[in-house]
Amino acid sequence: MKIGFIGLGNMGAPMAANLVKAGHEVIGFDPVDVNIDGVSMARNALDATMNSDIVITMLPNGRILRSVVDEIIGSLKPGTGLVDCSTVDVENAQMVANKALVRELLPVDAPVSGGVTGATNGTLTFMAGGSDAAFEKARPLFEIMGQKVVHCGESGAGQVAKICNNMILGATMIATCETIALADKLGLERQKLFDVVSTSSGYSWSMNAYCPAPGIGPKSPSDNNYAPGFAAELMLKDLDLSQQAATMVKADTPMGKLATQIYREFIDSGNGLGKDFSAVLQQFESH
Repeated sequence: MKIGFIGLGNMGAPMAANLVKAGHEVIGFDPVDVNIDGVSMARNALDATMNSDIVITMLPNGRILRSVVDEIIGSLKPGTGLVDCSTVDVENAQMVANKALVRELLPVDAPVSGGVTGATNGTLTFMAGGSDAAFEKARPLFEIMGQKVVHCGESGAGQVAKICNNMILGATMIATCETIALADKLGLERQKLFDVVSTSSGYSWSMNAYCPAPGIGPKSPSDNNYAPGFAAELMLKDLDLSQQAATMVKADTPMGKLATQIYREFIDSGNGLGKDFSAVLQQFESH
């Protein structure tokens, strides 16, 4: 396929590189000057997407997504796939999809899980929303860039799945961190805590696979001075999106609301900037 790829940052660049390795022609654009082996760089988003079979976007937020789509949508031929892998609010995802459908395009919202490591290794999980036809057109590319893809439903469903998943992740990481800090103060060794919790009813991904305590469990960002695998700022972004969506449908999410507040305090204090979201353990250690 001929693929236009807009947004070649930490996630987009390795995703595009994997598409090239699989034999696809990729024309890319990013406002920052980047160089990716095999990707031909265009001067602007419009040039990058001209005559594409599929356009992929990986952008910071819904406002930028709308702006890019407004710029390119008039030049895309009917039947072109429009695959957004950004994490944006549900309302903007649905607005973009509706614009695309009017132009007889095939829109898919397909946010990802797996971070930069997953993007580099081609092991991302894609949560996709869109019609069956749109999903099937994009599926071969998902299978190159990731190891799992779930068709969650109609347009917007991928974003819903992503923010719901990350609301759980944010809340469980906070629960894990406050538990470790409590055990510290009560004199229980961290390794002993891990040995019990990781094989008991307190089991969670946050403890077992991504333990926020250095030297405990499998290697994780805590073992690398909390260099981001998934940045705290991005966790706050996703939690904010979850609360926007909850407000939109009048859902009661007290744990999600509190997790959002805690991560906002962590970022606003300056302690979380540039760190992995699991570094929130330090917030509890210092209290």
